[in-house]
Amino acid sequence: MAFFSVHHFLSVTLFLTFTLNEVAAIFNSDITNAYLNRSAFPHGFIFGAAASSYQVEGAADEGGREPSIWDTFTHKYPGKIQDGSNGDVAADEYHHYKEDVEAMKDMNMDAYRFSISWSRILPKGRLNGGVNKEGVNYYNNLINELLAKDIQPFVTIFHWDLPQALEDEYGGFLSPEIVIVSSHKAKIQTKRTSLTLSCRNDFQDYAEVCFKQFGDRVKHWITINEPWTFSYHGYATGKYAPGRCSAWQNLSCTGGDSGTEPYMVAHHLLLAHAAAVNIYKTKYQASQKGLIGIALFCFWMVPLHDTELDHHAAQRALDFMVYGANNKRRLPKFHAASGGK
Repeated sequence: MAFFSVHHFLSVTLFLTFTLNEVAAIFNSDITNAYLNRSAFPHGFIFGAAASSYQVEGAADEGGREPSIWDTFTHKYPGKIQDGSNGDVAADEYHHYKEDVEAMKDMNMDAYRFSISWSRILPKGRLNGGVNKEGVNYYNNLINELLAKDIQPFVTIFHWDLPQALEDEYGGFLSPEIVIVSSHKAKIQTKRTSLTLSCRNDFQDYAEVCFKQFGDRVKHWITINEPWTFSYHGYATGKYAPGRCSAWQNLSCTGGDSGTEPYMVAHHLLLAHAAAVNIYKTKYQASQKGLIGIALFCFWMVPLHDTELDHHAAQRALDFMVYGANNKRRLPKFHAASGGK
């Protein structure tokens, strides 16, 4: 995770997709005449930049923000980051967002996808800990600046920077407490947690604060960025915060079980996504008229040849990542209150 000044140089990531016919048309043309401009893309294709709060905002201890698990991770284990950097200052977007937006405008961008820092909005992680007005004001200013430059905000609600307060209290996404939706009490048993829980949903509460505060202007919501990446590298390899993995891997992790915890976390992430989508569609979408979805990542496999053997090989490869029925054996038994069947 390398950080640099965005107001001197804006790093842009474009996720471009073509139809097969469009790709073929480009590569079958005379190479000396092949070039790309907006006319090479379908009508309505959106060009933009993407970033996440911890990677660009900085101002880690300013404006009422409390630490996230990435603050703890980068400070406690600087060796886990290639250049030993952290997000204390990062690209300093918090102080230079106007210059960043101006740079996007100069590059004729249509959109900016950014994420909201949960602990900047809810410093204690939960609604009863109070909403931070300074944090809300920052995102209001950023959104308004984007719209003033005709740049549409695409807002990610969770891009891996869980408030440290929730990690300390109950283990964050490792615990079902982050997303319990039942109005009845539910007893949940895992290797790390034995809890009797009443109605609460910290992720849904946080998402609803975002909808209430920004939904009148934000028309594109992403609930969670890459749940696979967060669960795998946070709980199987320990390369990302919170840095958990099995002791036998000798990767200097904070503890954990690489064989079960990633699946439990992924389960809770998907429940959190469903809870946020449900509250948006039932309470806000009709009036705010926005769209909501999730950003997924997958190592996609296709058969090398159109044979039964190769089709089965591709399916087996995918089973280990997203589809396999055997993965259920790595999960605890879920009660209906925690999304089980």
